[in-house]
Amino acid sequence: MPLPNAQPVKLAPNLTIHAPLSRHGAGPGMLIIRSPVSPDQRNGERNLDPEPLQKWAEEGFVTVEIEVSESFQSIEDGLHQALGALSIHDKCIKKACYGLIVYSPSSVPDLTPIINKMDEIKAVVSYGALLERTEKPQLSHLAERGIKSTSENETIYRYPEVTSTSFVLPTHKDFSPSSATVAHTRCLEFLKKKLDGPWFDLEEIWEEHTRLEFEARSVEDTMNTMVQEPYVNHIPTLTGGIGRKELSHFYANHFIFNNPVDTALELVSRTLGIDRVVDEFIMSFTHDRMIDWLIPGIPPTGKKLRIPFVAVVNIRGDRLYHEHISWDQLTVLFQLGLMPEYLPIPYSLPNGPTPRSGGTLECRVPGAGKETADKMLDENSVPSNEMFEFTVR
Repeated sequence: MPLPNAQPVKLAPNLTIHAPLSRHGAGPGMLIIRSPVSPDQRNGERNLDPEPLQKWAEEGFVTVEIEVSESFQSIEDGLHQALGALSIHDKCIKKACYGLIVYSPSSVPDLTPIINKMDEIKAVVSYGALLERTEKPQLSHLAERGIKSTSENETIYRYPEVTSTSFVLPTHKDFSPSSATVAHTRCLEFLKKKLDGPWFDLEEIWEEHTRLEFEARSVEDTMNTMVQEPYVNHIPTLTGGIGRKELSHFYANHFIFNNPVDTALELVSRTLGIDRVVDEFIMSFTHDRMIDWLIPGIPPTGKKLRIPFVAVVNIRGDRLYHEHISWDQLTVLFQLGLMPEYLPIPYSLPNGPTPRSGGTLECRVPGAGKETADKMLDENSVPSNEMFEFTVR
C-alpha cells in the first residue's frame, strides 16, 4: 500500500490542520499549541524525527496546530477555530473528544481557564508547567531533577538530563532524541487511554513487515510498511539505513536479497508496548553467501549458524518508524570458526600473573557458539556459570 499523500492545510495564518498519515487514513482529533523556534535557537544537526504536526498525524490523529507568535491575537479564538475545524473534518472519527498538547506553556499564561471551559478537550499534555493545573486529566513533562509523581488528576515526569522542555522539538537546539522518544511514548500511553485510540495491531504490522522482507522479498512493499523517513540500525555492525533513500538502497543491495534461502526466524518471546514490539528470536541459516549486513567482509563458509537476536521495533501509527537490532557477534565468530579459544593479553597485569621468560599470557575467550541460541530457547540446555572457571595461562 503506497504512502499516504495527505498534506498540511493552512486554515489561517496561525492555524494548520493535517489529516492522518496512517494507512487507515482517519482518526481522533489532536490539538497542538506551540511557539515558533527562533533563529538563534534552531538545531543545525540532521535528524529524522518530524515536527509535532507531522508526527501526530503519523500517529493516526487529525492534528490541528495553533502557532502562538507576535501576530497571534487570542488563544481562546484560536482554540475555537481549531475545534470547529476538527468538528467538520471528514477524517476525524470522534467528534468532541480531543487531546491537547502544549509545547510552549509560557507563551499562553491564561490557558487553563479556557481549557476548563471547553468540554471537547478530554486530556492535556504540557511540556513545561502550565500556570495553573487544569480540571482535565493532565500529563506534564518538566526539565528538572526528580522522579515521576502522580496526584488525583496529574502525572508529572521529570527529565534531569535535558536543557529545557524544548527537548522534544527536533528543530530546537535543545532537542534530545532519547528523552524525546521516552516522552512521546509516555504521551501515547496517556492520550490513547483518555481518547480511546487510535488502536493498531502492532503484532500484525511487524509480522507483515518481516514477511515482506524474508518471504516475499519485496523492497517496495517492505518500505511501504514504514513512515516517510524511517531507519534501521544493526547495532553490532553499524549497518542499516537512515532515511527512506538510504534504507531503500540498503534493503535492495545489502539485506533483502543477501539473506540465504534457508533463513528461518524462531520467536522466543515478544513484548508489546503502546508503540513498541520487542522480540527475542533465533535466526538460523547456512552461510552460503556474503551476508554483509551481519558479517561484513567474511566470504561464505558453508557453515550453519543459529544466532540469538533482540529486535526493538518502534511503530508510529500503523507504520514502522525504526528497528534497533542487536545480536551476539562473538557467537557468530565462534560458529564460523573465526575466533580462537585463547587470545594473547597485550598488556601487563599489575596484580599478576606474569608470563614466563620470553612467553606471553593468554586468556580464554569468554564466549560460546550455538550454545547461546540453545540457552535462549531452554535455560536448562547448557550449564550456567562454567566460564567462571576460565583462567589466564
